[in-house]
Amino acid sequence: MEAHLNNHHRDTVAKIFSHPANRNVEWRQVLSLLEAIGTVTGKHDGKLEVTVGPEREVFTAPKGKDVDVQMLVDLRRMLGQAGYAPDGAPAIPDLRVRDHGDGQWGEPT
Repeated sequence: MEAHLNNHHRDTVAKIFSHPANRNVEWRQVLSLLEAIGTVTGKHDGKLEVTVGPEREVFTAPKGKDVDVQMLVDLRRMLGQAGYAPDGAPAIPDLRVRDHGDGQWGEPT
């Protein structure tokens, strides 16, 4: 799905998915990326409704120029679900242990 992303957009995706979280991801770069891959609609309260693939999220522009860690988490989830995670990997791998020691998998009873 990244065929139509330019170099700046690919760099922004790499910053969003970098571990540990990159604290230098500028809001203007994120907004440019979101406008290139999805639909961005301004709401009357100043927030932005963003739709990328099956995901819809409402963002508030940060007060400074950089996005915060929670917004990075939301962006990782949204972009990962839409297929923009690097190498097609899921945005946030599910690391929960489901073996509850009773020989059965799933939720404890």
